Amino acid sequence: MDLRIFTEPQQGASYDTLLTVAKATEDLGFDAFYRSDHYLRMGQGDGLPGPTDAWITLAGLARETKRIRLGTLMTAGTFRLPGVLAIQVAQVDQMSGGRVELGLGAGWFEEEHKAYGIPFPKEKFGRLEEQLAIVTGLWATEVGKTFSYDGTYYQLTDSPALPKPAQAKVPVLIGGHGAKRTPRLAAQYADEFNIPFAGLEDSDKQFGRVREAAEAAGRRADDLVYSNALVVCVGRDDAEVARRAAVIGRDVAELKANGLAGSPAEVVDKIGRYASIGASRIYLQVLDLDDLDHLELIAAQVQSQLT
Repeated sequence: MDLRIFTEPQQGASYDTLLTVAKATEDLGFDAFYRSDHYLRMGQGDGLPGPTDAWITLAGLARETKRIRLGTLMTAGTFRLPGVLAIQVAQVDQMSGGRVELGLGAGWFEEEHKAYGIPFPKEKFGRLEEQLAIVTGLWATEVGKTFSYDGTYYQLTDSPALPKPAQAKVPVLIGGHGAKRTPRLAAQYADEFNIPFAGLEDSDKQFGRVREAAEAAGRRADDLVYSNALVVCVGRDDAEVARRAAVIGRDVAELKANGLAGSPAEVVDKIGRYASIGASRIYLQVLDLDDLDHLELIAAQVQSQLT
């Protein structure tokens, strides 16, 4: 089971804070550092010092880290044109020596679009499908040849399809709860399927849909990695769990029901249940980015039992 650290910087985090967490992620032996791609805080609070851009952040971290994978859950398709995104991700992959992964989603948070003047189209899924075709198509085009695309939403003519990523293939993540179109899109384009904040039963059903879609598309179901993203709140005792839950404004019982919360033994047991339905990777949503002791505890008493 791979454990990855997943952050939500729109809730309030500077680049320096993210750099500190990413370095701790690497030093403590976690597999990867991921971040969300949002420009507006959700829920209460001021979100200070303000939003950071996902790919600018990852470009900086690419030069400041050496081992960990770097990626997004999920880059919002509404934020970037696909040709520009292909250039950005390829460049960051080069900067990291080939450690980047691209999680790409349709975008959904209308309020952040209004706040920063970003168009919020009615039809987002169709755009996402074309974006995936374009980004992967640009990267797959041989050097010296050109790439063209004539879609409903995007048109590219004789693109040189440069630059290329450092990796022969940048892993692409697709995720979500959709019962039909999402599994089909994952089967066509994804190296990894991620379901965010879902219980065991819902995860099992969605993994099954993706497996069926992969086989229908002529792929082996096990060609994809299956993963979950879950909030994490671990403590050495009940008091420590309660303290950490209070800091992030959550109820302990709710966290235990919907995430990975409790003692290290409780969390290891629950991760084992996700492994039993086919998950091989967990993104630990860490909401208090100042609590590095939390990461140290997870590394010492949870991760150590899973690797």
